[in-house]
Amino acid sequence: MAEKAIIIGAGIGGLMSAMALGHAGFDVTVLDRDPPPPDTSPDDVFENWQHSGVGHVRHSHAFLARLYVLIRDKYPELLDDLLSAGCRILPFENMIPEVSRAGFTPRPSDDNLNILTSRRTTLELIMRRFVERLPHVRIEPGVKVRSLETRRNGAGQITVTGLSGDLADGTKQEWRPDFIVDASGKNAPAMDWLKEAGLEIEEESEPTGILYFTRHYRLRDGQNEPDRGSSPTSGDLGYIKFGIFPADNRRFSVTLAIPEIEMELRKAAVDPAVFDRICLSMPGMAPWVDPDRSEPVSRVFGMGELISRWRHMVKDGQPKVLNYFPVGDCVIRTNPLYGRGCSFAAISAHLLGEALTASSDPAARARLYHESVARELRPFYDSMVSQDQTAIKRARNTLDPDYRPRLKARLLKSFIEDGIVIATRADVNMLRRVMAAFHMMEAPNAWLKEPANFARVLMYWARGKWLNAKYYPANIGPERDRLFATLELSVNADLQRLNAA
Repeated sequence: MAEKAIIIGAGIGGLMSAMALGHAGFDVTVLDRDPPPPDTSPDDVFENWQHSGVGHVRHSHAFLARLYVLIRDKYPELLDDLLSAGCRILPFENMIPEVSRAGFTPRPSDDNLNILTSRRTTLELIMRRFVERLPHVRIEPGVKVRSLETRRNGAGQITVTGLSGDLADGTKQEWRPDFIVDASGKNAPAMDWLKEAGLEIEEESEPTGILYFTRHYRLRDGQNEPDRGSSPTSGDLGYIKFGIFPADNRRFSVTLAIPEIEMELRKAAVDPAVFDRICLSMPGMAPWVDPDRSEPVSRVFGMGELISRWRHMVKDGQPKVLNYFPVGDCVIRTNPLYGRGCSFAAISAHLLGEALTASSDPAARARLYHESVARELRPFYDSMVSQDQTAIKRARNTLDPDYRPRLKARLLKSFIEDGIVIATRADVNMLRRVMAAFHMMEAPNAWLKEPANFARVLMYWARGKWLNAKYYPANIGPERDRLFATLELSVNADLQRLNAA
């Protein structure tokens, strides 16, 4: 008889866990706190689905190549369903700068660097319908999990033996599965229940230093997306980061990531009119939000309290809790700026499926799962945290008109901007490697550690700006002072606030 699994949560992590475990032959029940999505169109689902369990469901989303390849190879029918619903594949070719396209020769492996993009609500709607068709998988909506049942064993470990909650009609229910998968997100209450039961969970936590603001748009009838020009549709100006996210069914979204210390800009960006003025100030975004081409179809959605967090469920090689497996934001939370949250959840879900089929021993399963997650994901987590810390410092320095970087900082900045960036814009093969690292297809910075690639970067760096002139990106946006003047914001208010604190 197949082992019974309960999955708490029906977001990306829960749905991916259901696919992985259902594919591995387990009997799976997914407990979803929210009502099911409307059985209508993707547009209606975006407007009306009460998906409170996923607070960022209406922010920009894209599935990185690692997740696209997983779906393509393991669930081709799901990929067909997603594309039929209007989800889109953005090919690697679209990432190539205009200056390098003439010499581009496609390779079959370029398909491994594609992005799958859509509104999050559409992605989840189609994934949910796919999961509901899987044999031995059931989704129960409207279920509020209230507690875990646990016991301590002789080794001091906590074993989860069951859970209880309220069904949609208010009826009390208890479940006693063979194991539980927790995909209930960043605020997973089960973590608090385990702490109350005596479990000590070591956590690493770092600030991301940003707030997120997203607005959705629709292309007007008869209008198409702008041609890819010389000005990029995403960029980092220090005081603001921005990006265009093509979506399904003639929709797209814009996300602005604003440093926490930029209080004036943060307060202003929630105003839809100001949000649009910011977008129109960026040369790469302006053609997209041109009122003659598109119209806004949502308010500005904000998201704050963003942190990176890693919860350690194993100590000295011994798992702390048995028959309980957290996936996604429940165990590893990342800065949404890098778009890796969904990929982390999907990878964790399938690593869990492998661990569960490799052994029937609860301790061995937990150890295999958490060790494989750390091996696969920790390098990317550390890289993101490091980049966040650098960005926080840059944002602080951008506020100060008197800031002058030291020689080491100037050299590093030049190596990145005049060496790495130029090399990847001039050399498509180098871009392939950089994108493979970004999309989690290979280890972070693995490409730069190879002597031939490092030498090539040094060569472009040594050539100087005059010889590399054609490879520099066009102006991506105004300096801080200029944008603040356009928006009639105080340039010095945030710096004065920081100095007074």
